[in-house]
Amino acid sequence: MANVIKLRKGLTINLKGRAQENIVELEVAGEYALVPDDFTGVTPKVAVKEGDSVKAGDALFINKHYPEVKFASPVSGTVVAVERGERRKVMSVRVKADEKQQFVDFGTFELGQMSGEDVKNALLTAGLFGYMNQLPYAVSTNPATTPKSIFVSALRDMPLAGDFEVELKGNEEAFQAGLTALSKIAPTHLGIGSKQTAAALTKAQKVEVTVFDGPCPAGNVGVQANHIDPVNKGEVVWTVDPTAVIFFGRLFLTGRVDLTRTVAVAGSLVSAPMYVRTAVGTPLATILDGRLAQTEHTRILNGNPLTGRKAALTDFLGAHTSEVTVIPEGDDVNEILGWILPRFKQFSVSKSYFSWLLPHRSYSLDARVKGGERHMIMSGEYDKVLPMDIYAEYLIKAIITGDIDRQEQLGIYEVSPEDFALAEFVDSSKLELQRIVREGLDILRKENA
Repeated sequence: MANVIKLRKGLTINLKGRAQENIVELEVAGEYALVPDDFTGVTPKVAVKEGDSVKAGDALFINKHYPEVKFASPVSGTVVAVERGERRKVMSVRVKADEKQQFVDFGTFELGQMSGEDVKNALLTAGLFGYMNQLPYAVSTNPATTPKSIFVSALRDMPLAGDFEVELKGNEEAFQAGLTALSKIAPTHLGIGSKQTAAALTKAQKVEVTVFDGPCPAGNVGVQANHIDPVNKGEVVWTVDPTAVIFFGRLFLTGRVDLTRTVAVAGSLVSAPMYVRTAVGTPLATILDGRLAQTEHTRILNGNPLTGRKAALTDFLGAHTSEVTVIPEGDDVNEILGWILPRFKQFSVSKSYFSWLLPHRSYSLDARVKGGERHMIMSGEYDKVLPMDIYAEYLIKAIITGDIDRQEQLGIYEVSPEDFALAEFVDSSKLELQRIVREGLDILRKENA
């Protein structure tokens, strides 16, 4: 019988355009790209040059500080560009895909006889190890760390997030193989939602299954770790996206790197919200082709509306992206006496608008902030939506002032930027909390290096 943890803090935001359970198989696109920025904390060093032929599974770049950590190409083909930005920063490595895909053969694995070190080495060789993150610092982990536990959250409850149970269908064996592999490294915890019923989740083997019953952000892996096995100074836990678990399982079952995933295409400006099955690095133009209700005044997001990265049609599907969302930009909206109108169609966490009388209504929110940055108000509004045992407002103040000792006392080792996504949404001071937390974690990581 799985443990059940009930969470009452949080906020459910019902947005229009949730993906329907209709999966479309995308054809092979012309080009794919792997973007180093998708792997937070990694300093990339390109392992190929333009004109090189690669197979799916060959390394496109490595982690400069840990050269054994490679990042595999999602497709076979020819390297057509290594795109660089300011100070020669690697922005992406683009591959023109072959019509017939070829894969690197990493051999056969006897998972039952493998040790934790064998699993790590297999993931390193195949270029998949970098898909695991760690707390503290919320960065891509490295083989030099020793985790006390590993956390996988199969519950995606951010607004318009893709339902993992949709992706899980047909991948149950690979998912279990991935969980078994992780359990060889350290005790592994699988967090699921109270409404998830797939047997591959509720009856998963070799892991401890915990049910989280509560509103968003109950699905955040950091929230789950906080309630099961909190991270103290000097300790490390690894966190793994459930799709990456499937990637790992496919490797151990087939000896190949297969980065195909099922992505939700959602949002109020998507004409027919659905799921598409495609590979990491697919052009967003291919994913959204013929699916946009309008092309002007739109905000395309590589991810969900709270944590996703602003993107354009020329960008590529992120390595950890489980949904592509399109919402109104809001730059063409002109309201007369907007603040004084009843606003039945506007969402608010307070009772300022009459929309609070319609709790189950879905909304079409745009990307406007609706206000400017102002002094921080110690109102306790962060704590209402953050179900973690930390003082969120005091932690943010400690990060802003650069008080590292105070940050450690207030639990910075347990948090990641996504944990503050809802707090940023409700923040009356309009602070960019996720950016502040990310900068604070980066500074702390350098100080402790």
